Amino acid sequence: QVQLVESGGGSVQAGGSLRLSCAASGRTFSMYGMGWFRQGPGKEREFVAATTWSGGTTYYADSVKGRFTISRDNHKNTVYLQLNSLKPEDTAVYYCAAARLPYVLGQSSTDFGSWGQGTQVTVSS
Repeated sequence: QVQLVESGGGSVQAGGSLRLSCAASGRTFSMYGMGWFRQGPGKEREFVAATTWSGGTTYYADSVKGRFTISRDNHKNTVYLQLNSLKPEDTAVYYCAAARLPYVLGQSSTDFGSWGQGTQVTVSS
């Protein structure tokens, strides 16, 4: 089992930026894909971005493509999500997640077996 701790959320105005971090511990970080999901008020949890175990391939939801960037540092056991050009509709609790299996990566929440506690991002217009 892996433990995940997010940080970096906050409140910004539309057009602003934030950087979320997720520190992992408990297993070999570099063997597992990582992802970010979010859940807005009254909405279901949705996929935001994911990266393979090496960081060589990334995936994004259409709604954030070109604005958000996922990256990872396997030496620091940390995955990041850079949020730029934020919009009020990006307001949500953002969750970091670790893939359920090594060297396998999907974009469904069922592909991920460990979750962080979430960090709030609020974007005002």
